[in-house]
Amino acid sequence: MSSTAPLPSDAPFVADNLALDFINSEYGVEDQRRDCFADDDSVMHWLQQAGLVPPTANPQAPRGLLDLARQLRDRSRVVVHAAMNGAPADLGVINQILETGRPLRELEWDSEGRSYRLVSRLRDDNPASLLEPVADALTSLITGDKFEFVRQCEAHDCILLFHDLTKSHRRRWCSMATCGNRMKVAAFRSRQKGE
Repeated sequence: MSSTAPLPSDAPFVADNLALDFINSEYGVEDQRRDCFADDDSVMHWLQQAGLVPPTANPQAPRGLLDLARQLRDRSRVVVHAAMNGAPADLGVINQILETGRPLRELEWDSEGRSYRLVSRLRDDNPASLLEPVADALTSLITGDKFEFVRQCEAHDCILLFHDLTKSHRRRWCSMATCGNRMKVAAFRSRQKGE
């Protein structure tokens, strides 16, 4: 598998689920795979794009973020495929992130709304705290009642996953603009050659 370092904006957010979009941060067809995670800063940029870190904050990416993000992504991919097949998988990395990255929850007074509210804050800026929302989203996905609608793109050379939340649950492609169009053009050409 060859890998190039794309611009962080290359990340495909097509899955309709945070955890699946995180898994899809490594994408591509055949030997032209791309990894959106080239270094700690690119992972931080992805987290900003996903809305998990405010883009205006411009925080320093903690050391080790890349390594833990890739571990979480690889384990998450394995767990999703295992769950799709009704099989067990190693949950060590995911459970470790859920435990050590757990956010602080505090009750506070909202003077504008004149009421109390529960707020969650990052425990600190370590890699597990930054990645905990992804692990939490994965947990919600695989234990939720709509997990049955997680699909792999039907393009023969695409590895992307998506959550089919369409009314008919007949979505076939990660994106109609990319894989859907490619596969329809290929089917059309194949029919033309057969005539």
